[in-house]
Amino acid sequence: MLARLIVARRRVVPVDRLVADLWATPPADPVGAVRTFVAALRRELEPDRRPRTPAALLVTEGPGYALRAAPDAVDAVDAWRFEAELTAAGELPPDRAAPRLADALGRWRGPAYAEFADAHWAGAERARLTEQRLRAVERLAEARLALGRAADAVPELDAHVTEHPWREEAWRLLALALYRAGRQGDALAVLRRARALLADRLGIDPGPRLRHLETDILRHAPHLAPEPGGAERVWAEATAAYDRAVPTGARARLASTVGLLRDLAVTGGGGLAAARRHRVAAVAAAEELGDPELTARVVGAYDVPAIWTRVDDPEQTARVVAAAERTLAALPTEGREAARARLLATIALESRGARSPRGPLAARQAEELARRLDDPALLAFALNAVFMQSCGRTGLAPRRDAIGAEIVTLAERHGLATYQVLGHLIRLQAHCAAADFTGADRHAAAADRLADRHELPLVGVFTHWYAALRGAATGAPLPVAEAAFRDAAGRLDGAGMPGLERGLLPLALLCLRVGRGLPPAGDEHTAFGPYAPWTLPLVLLAADRRDAAADALRRAPEPPPDLLAEALWCLLARAAIALDDRPLMRRAHDALAPAATELAGAASGLLTLGPVRTHLTALTAALNTAA
Repeated sequence: MLARLIVARRRVVPVDRLVADLWATPPADPVGAVRTFVAALRRELEPDRRPRTPAALLVTEGPGYALRAAPDAVDAVDAWRFEAELTAAGELPPDRAAPRLADALGRWRGPAYAEFADAHWAGAERARLTEQRLRAVERLAEARLALGRAADAVPELDAHVTEHPWREEAWRLLALALYRAGRQGDALAVLRRARALLADRLGIDPGPRLRHLETDILRHAPHLAPEPGGAERVWAEATAAYDRAVPTGARARLASTVGLLRDLAVTGGGGLAAARRHRVAAVAAAEELGDPELTARVVGAYDVPAIWTRVDDPEQTARVVAAAERTLAALPTEGREAARARLLATIALESRGARSPRGPLAARQAEELARRLDDPALLAFALNAVFMQSCGRTGLAPRRDAIGAEIVTLAERHGLATYQVLGHLIRLQAHCAAADFTGADRHAAAADRLADRHELPLVGVFTHWYAALRGAATGAPLPVAEAAFRDAAGRLDGAGMPGLERGLLPLALLCLRVGRGLPPAGDEHTAFGPYAPWTLPLVLLAADRRDAAADALRRAPEPPPDLLAEALWCLLARAAIALDDRPLMRRAHDALAPAATELAGAASGLLTLGPVRTHLTALTAALNTAA
């Protein structure tokens, strides 16, 4: 029923048409059956709709029903959002179209309407969407070729022509990509394969574009070489001028390098990992020169906004913090307030998730200096540090919301785009904690718009995880919620954020089940990563290994002060109740009490175990029973 309405693409499907399409042999009361289906679907699609209020998504109109979700809404159909992304990409230059196309193609998880392959009503829509997907693959390759990224286009095009060998445009793009990647022989071999396949299987000759490309490759036609666009030309000329003007050993190169690394970090993937690695090398090189002021500039210039309260590489982080502390001690005590503020903010940011009082103190000191200096960029950096140190206890989402609001206002006023995104993501998390999904939707949409405008691909990782959390918290069926989390986790592949990626999907799936009163589905060998100490007791209990679970619970440390503290305390609480560990139950109750009005774990913007109050009630009941 739902699939049939989706295929109609927001148009009304009459009841008699639904009956004819849904049943080869209709039941005794087919109209009544359709109405039953509609009622069930409305409960699933709009679980918060009050009784007797009109439906907004699955509407009754004239002789039938229509699904009226907006193409770009949070609850929209994947196929519709795919088409909206394609349309938007068609109006953008290659540098902005490429990520939109890649995102659109990322929505595909298999053939369109695969489970309705035999349904006659799905055939035309399935063929239409399939053709759009194939064309999108080719448009993405065209964009990458236009950006000078020929080598990046080759693997996908190679798989594309293997799976769809009749698409001449795909063969042409693959040959062109190989030629521009310096593989002339492979390019000619591809064209020969295409000619042979078309002749042997279809009895036709290649079209004019394929024939002309082969001729052009053989004579090295000048137009085949990519011409650098305006931005590429400016980059090439500017870097060449810099190399000529600034001597190789000049100290200015270190400070300039960190500025470049700061921009590289927000590209995600290999860029983020490379930025972290080279940053440590730049700091070490600056310290070797024995100039504290230069080292302060190198350390403090890396003011990359950070949203996650667990570090990606503890060893690298420790080296940066140690260098910042040494530099802070070596700086003159007078007249270097801005440099000191940046060093203090760095120390606070890189000390996130630790129990040392140094991080919160450094954050407060950085904020005080930045406010005194009236430097907007410095204040945004310091407020980011304050945010990172705002998890000293549970229930502090309102405080973080205030920090995020100030960052958004400051960033909007002074054109600090990356901090504007940070502020919206902080507010998204805080609204999630309060179960205010309308507010969270607003901040997610704002972050996505800014990310699209300023080419910040990592933002989509967090907004897609939020969408999965939202579905889980608002009653999505378990298989649907699990699939959404797995889809979100796929966006972490290659994102360059191991501190976020490790163990997050198993933790989210565990929290989903525990929050719904279900036993864990995994076993003790599930890759919970850094979250294993707090998940293992429940997993062992589910496997009926009570003694091992009790031992694991005794060894579990107190959850770290980060955005998942409430979630981890709730997991410990559930295990403590099952094992009648009254001291731990009291500690968990005391730890969770300040967050009584929040959704457990939702302050992360990533996952939830339902209302904290539910877990507190269970703890109170268990403690009273034990007494």
